[in-house]
This record gives sequence, structure tokens and C-alpha cells, in this order.
Amino acid sequence: MTTRRPWALRIGATAASAAALVAFAGPAAQAATSSGTLTVATAAATADVDYATWQKDCQLVMDQALPEIKQRIANTKPGEKQAIVFDIDNTTLETDFGFSYPQPANKPVLDVAKYAQERGVALFFVTARPGIIYSVTDFNLKYRGYKVAGLYVRGFLDLFKNVGDYKTAQRVDIENKGYTIIANIGNSATDLSGGHAEKTYKLPDYNGQLS
Repeated sequence: MTTRRPWALRIGATAASAAALVAFAGPAAQAATSSGTLTVATAAATADVDYATWQKDCQLVMDQALPEIKQRIANTKPGEKQAIVFDIDNTTLETDFGFSYPQPANKPVLDVAKYAQERGVALFFVTARPGIIYSVTDFNLKYRGYKVAGLYVRGFLDLFKNVGDYKTAQRVDIENKGYTIIANIGNSATDLSGGHAEKTYKLPDYNGQLS
């Protein structure tokens, strides 16, 4: 049985990421259901989240999200540039379970991402990770199969901003580039708050136990 590992045991992935992980490794905000956000009742809420249960819960969300994403892609308007925005930690990558580098992809999310990118949807990644690990994060995503149209990390001044406000501002920037954000996928309320996405899909964080 695989359970999530405390940060002290997971920090040793690489020397580059070890120092930087400390900057964003605080507990995630507790999930809150908002209008238009798909949330699914999950099976686990224990001190040590079981990997198999987490994967089942992620798959449940993505199984409900994919048909809506397929339909939206099929209804692309003439000249429309579609995008999906993803969080990274415990959304696109298995941060709390994949303590090696490159970290593994979260397969249920990767499957949805691949479906979208193969049909011309741009994938953007908005993370609270600091800019010091931009390169290792970008490589990790691409190595695991994500086609990265844009990666947003926090600059020095962003570290002092509310995470939800920071992430909302990045979605606004993506819209200003001419994209329609058809879906926003994350595991924390701060990933999804603030609007600027047609649909939001929340993966489990088990009351903030997963970063």
C-alpha cells in the first residue's frame, strides 16, 4: 500500500527542487464547492491518504469532466483558441506520492490533457511554485507527456500575494492572449476561485492534506 509521504521524506528529489519546494509546500486551502465547479464525493479523508484511493478519486472526477470537455472541443467556434488551465502539484504531477524526479504524471489528468492537446487545445500550467524551479518543472511536465503552451510560476513579488488572486491574474493573462479557457483543473480552492474559466473541476485534497 502506498501512502503519501511527509515533506521531510519527499524533499530529496533533486538538489534544485529541494530548496525551492519549501517555498510552496504549505497546506492547501480547504476545498469549497462553488457554482459551476464539479466536485465529486471522495472515499478517503484519513491522516495518510492511500495512493490507490486517491487515484480512484481522481479518475472519478476526470470521468465526469472528459465528456464535457469533449463536447466543448467539438463545438469550437470559428477562430476560437481553446485552452485548459491546470494546477501542477497533486493535479498534473504526483507530488505527494512521486518523490523521485522527474515526478510521475497523475494518469487520470494526463489522459484528459492528451485528449485535449491532440485536438489543438493549448495547455497552460499555473502553479504556486517559485520561479527558481521553472526549468525543472517545465522539463518534468514535458517529460511526462504534457504539451506545455505556457507555464506560470511565482516571481519574487508574487510570493507575497494571495495564491488565489495570483492564479486568477494568470488566467486573465491567458485570456488576454486570445484564448478561451474551457476548463480549469486543480485540487485546491485557490486553484479554481476567481472565475475566468467556463468550467472548473476539483480533484481531491482531503481537507488540505495534499498540497
